[in-house]
Amino acid sequence: MGHPAVHAAANPEKPAVIMAGSGEIITYGALDARSNQCAHLFRALGLQHGDTVAFCLENCAEFFDLVWGAQRAGLVYVAISCRLTASEIDYILNDSGAKALFASPYLGATLGQLDSPVKRYILSGEHAGWESYAAAVADLQTSPIADERAGTDMLYSSGTTGQPKGVRFPLPEDPDIAGAYALSGLAMMAFKFSGDSIYLSPAPLYHAAPLRWCAVVHRLGGTVVVMEKFDPEAALAAIETYKITASQWVPTHFARMLKLPEDVRMKYDVSSLETAVHAAAPCPVPIKDAMIAWWGPVLREYYAGTEGQGITFISSEDWLTHKGSVGRPLNAIMHICNEDGDDVPVGEEGTVFFESAASFSYHNDPEKTKGATNKHGWTTLGDVGRMDEEGYLYLTDRKSFMIISGGVNVYPQEIENHLVTHPRVRDVAVIGGPHDEMGEEVIAVVQPLDMADAGDALRDELTAFAREKLSGVKIPRRIDFREELPRHDTGKLYKRLLRDEYWSKQDKPST
Repeated sequence: MGHPAVHAAANPEKPAVIMAGSGEIITYGALDARSNQCAHLFRALGLQHGDTVAFCLENCAEFFDLVWGAQRAGLVYVAISCRLTASEIDYILNDSGAKALFASPYLGATLGQLDSPVKRYILSGEHAGWESYAAAVADLQTSPIADERAGTDMLYSSGTTGQPKGVRFPLPEDPDIAGAYALSGLAMMAFKFSGDSIYLSPAPLYHAAPLRWCAVVHRLGGTVVVMEKFDPEAALAAIETYKITASQWVPTHFARMLKLPEDVRMKYDVSSLETAVHAAAPCPVPIKDAMIAWWGPVLREYYAGTEGQGITFISSEDWLTHKGSVGRPLNAIMHICNEDGDDVPVGEEGTVFFESAASFSYHNDPEKTKGATNKHGWTTLGDVGRMDEEGYLYLTDRKSFMIISGGVNVYPQEIENHLVTHPRVRDVAVIGGPHDEMGEEVIAVVQPLDMADAGDALRDELTAFAREKLSGVKIPRRIDFREELPRHDTGKLYKRLLRDEYWSKQDKPST
């Protein structure tokens, strides 16, 4: 299998990383040398095979120096969201057992608020109590360390439904840093990645999908183009400028690009795109329809989790005849189970389980690991869905987001998928709020395209719009407006925060 070191030897001047905004280029030769220096630094710090190191960075070229340095030093590397508070970062550092943290001035005041007793290095700047990363590696060797060994990531869940948990995999049995990597074969077979791919990453690198897909491209010898921050028009411009062939998105990216004025959307040439991978949340049918009409049948969707116990896949062609599906499993057997963990009849809803040989555990949380596994040994991400007679999976929602109103189960996703298609809605979250009689009521929290529209007229318009497609129990009893929803950079919504807010302040007035 491939590895940046292999491509550095064969084609050292080929760009491995291009920063879309600044145009900064890191060649494979430079990436190899810089990651070797990083590996030497890890050894100088006393970090050995199986030890843990953490990165908390915005999207920057040095991210890959650290990732590949840790990978070739046999370390477990934890990528932490740079949007977290100091206490949240400390929690992950302590829980993971990280011995060193690499961060940047992007964290601002948070740098001085961290309490975890880790060795601290700062990139591209300085801060009291932190050592300069650039100075630390400046004089280190650019050749490999003597005891190279393959490491792996341990990424933490987004914490959308509670305290984040690290997903821990056994370290690779094969010590070869260029040993087999499961996603590489999948990327070539299902997603048409190759060594010629020019891949656009519009999302934060600290999240599982962007980090791992970028790693796949580097293993294959392609070029990764990284957006410093997502902007819908800038993403289209990057596709045209760099002649992007492959990319990875979440549905909110699509929604934001589609909301651009048509003349803006159509002025960019996106014909170079061969693959637009998307996941993280099911895509509303009208949005995916519009994207395929615009970009062509290049959208390739998958459903999986950081846990890596199984993956489903669907092409644009298959989706057009199975609208709303996230595909069929590629590397596992899928089950839809009842509360007892047994299969339900085809077409009925239940919890989605994967049956596979893959092994994972939630770090320091045996109860959560046990709770994700049923009596058959199958594992779940906690999603609810149904499977049709052809084996295509249709997701309903996360089990933890279900609203029980008057004894009826209501899944917010269907409501959100409809409301977000309204031309005056930028974003929407649907949650269950307290109700004296019904137990819970359906609440829609809406981010309008223009906050000046927030008011009773838009509220009435959205209620009427909901009635066009949704049954009575799914119509929001309450619609509130706000300038922004608490959404992770990856597109995941922090519903827990919204729900907690409504349940702790039951008399909170509407905007």
